[in-house]
Amino acid sequence: MSSGATINTGIDKGASSPVSTTGGLRHLTPEKLSLQEALSSARETRALEIGAGQLGRVPEIFRRYFPGRRAVVIADPTTFRLAGQTVFAALQRDGLIQRDTFLFTDPALYAESRFVTQLEESLKVHDAIPVAVGSGTINDLTKLAAHRTGRPYLCVATAASMDGYTAFGASITHAGAKQTFNCPAPTAVVADIDIIRSAPPEMTASGFADLMAKITAGADWIFADALGAEPIDMRAWSIVQGGLRAALADPVGARAGDSVAISQLVEGLMLGGFAMQWSKTSRPASGAEHQFSHLWDMEHHVHQGAAPSHGFKVGIATLAVTAFYEQLMQLPLERLDMAQCCAKWPQPEAMEAQVRQLLGQTDFIGTAVTETRAKHVSPEDLRRQLERLRANWPDLRELLRAQLLPFAELQSRLQSVGAPTEPEQIGISRERLRLSFMRALHIRRRFTVLDVALRTDSLTRCLDGLFGPGGRWQVAATGTR
Repeated sequence: MSSGATINTGIDKGASSPVSTTGGLRHLTPEKLSLQEALSSARETRALEIGAGQLGRVPEIFRRYFPGRRAVVIADPTTFRLAGQTVFAALQRDGLIQRDTFLFTDPALYAESRFVTQLEESLKVHDAIPVAVGSGTINDLTKLAAHRTGRPYLCVATAASMDGYTAFGASITHAGAKQTFNCPAPTAVVADIDIIRSAPPEMTASGFADLMAKITAGADWIFADALGAEPIDMRAWSIVQGGLRAALADPVGARAGDSVAISQLVEGLMLGGFAMQWSKTSRPASGAEHQFSHLWDMEHHVHQGAAPSHGFKVGIATLAVTAFYEQLMQLPLERLDMAQCCAKWPQPEAMEAQVRQLLGQTDFIGTAVTETRAKHVSPEDLRRQLERLRANWPDLRELLRAQLLPFAELQSRLQSVGAPTEPEQIGISRERLRLSFMRALHIRRRFTVLDVALRTDSLTRCLDGLFGPGGRWQVAATGTR
């Protein structure tokens, strides 16, 4: 398929305009949004080519969007063997290669700042346009290095493993902490379904889990909007949520490499990036579940000698957050004791002391303190948020139920696609998962369901429901509010 407009499937749009309901909440009315409309919202990406046999078209696409320039292919040994050598040969035949391929050869390659520096130093000695051939790591490293050397780039996707291909910003580990660095998305993306459907099934499963996270991310945004913490950007919401259910509809087919299922999955992942380009933030595609994944990254978590994939961590976290939602939605928050909640709300200094006690032995305590300060509210603002919550809870709970899928359904789909469904499968004990709820709360300023639980003094109650006697992940009760 050719640039942008040639993908002709319509997208069910999650919302386009707010409709007031009682209490001032907003219902999200469905519409149709074409992929061309979604692409038009992207601020940097001008073309998305999805289809079979696309590798041979890379020279044509390169000439169209980088006229008069020549290329350097960026890959690692695996992605070069799978697709990079074909891309290099095609560009070379057309006289579009300026430099030999830049290969990352370190077997421990990951999205870390020292690898950005390696590529950046290489790019500084020439002006070739990078052509990133790979998935998450290669794309993020190239995205940031290209930005730092003042040039755009083209991305050739090799797996449906994550949503970062078209995202604004690169997720890079720097100084021990996972950070998102502002930098433009690729000018053009080529996704050859023949290559992507042949990727290892665990990479597809990882991408499926990453896309599934948009369900809980959407619920968190509904909460933030309803409580006045961060309004929903209707365009970004539409791009991500509109086609989400369709993209997640066939986990069995995705696992088997079915071309239709893979194409739907790839589209869903790319759309998440377009929404992030439009809004210049990861809010449309990231909520509390991503904070768990970032936390485990920052804790340098490994399982069986390696870090679990981003999607697998996010998948387990999506289950955890969904289970937490199911606990919270059982509470009669329309009868919330606001005076008690406000009385228990700590002053900023006391909150910082709690954060230091909880995270003081980590190398990212400074980040946690800064992010917690950024979203701490005054007692007056807390009362206003709680008043909105109490007044609107019955309607808000129905909006959340319409957005979320039941825990059992999510678990079934993750099992069908071949993704982990228990924390132990990625090396996270149940005790650690419980603690992660409290630690993840403090590493990002983003308003999520965890902040709602903290403000309503229900965090411990919900965690006891999950991890206490008879809970879904029963362990001995640990931790405090």
